[in-house]
Amino acid sequence: QVQLVESGGGLVQPGGSLRLSCAASGRNPRLYVMGWYRQAPGKQRELVGVITSGGSTNYADSVKGRFTISRDNAKNTVFLQMNSLKPEDTAVYYCYAQLGSVGYWGQGTQVTVSS
Repeated sequence: QVQLVESGGGLVQPGGSLRLSCAASGRNPRLYVMGWYRQAPGKQRELVGVITSGGSTNYADSVKGRFTISRDNAKNTVFLQMNSLKPEDTAVYYCYAQLGSVGYWGQGTQVTVSS
């Protein structure tokens, strides 16, 4: 069992930056593939990006070159650095952890990009 707690959301102007954090606790969280998803009002939840236990990353086309996922295994924390934010990035962002076929979700943190 892994518990995930996100933080760092908020209101930012277009073109601004935010960094989200996801603190993982429980059994061997450093072994998990971690990821970030987001869900905008009226839309389905979509993948933002993932990072493996070894640090390999993959991103949705919509955020490539603007968002960066990293992890600090010593602190069991995953980060999502978001730059050049756009209004269409507005959503609730969820942290996700998976090992094999078992997945866990955080509670979500709101990101609003607006002037």
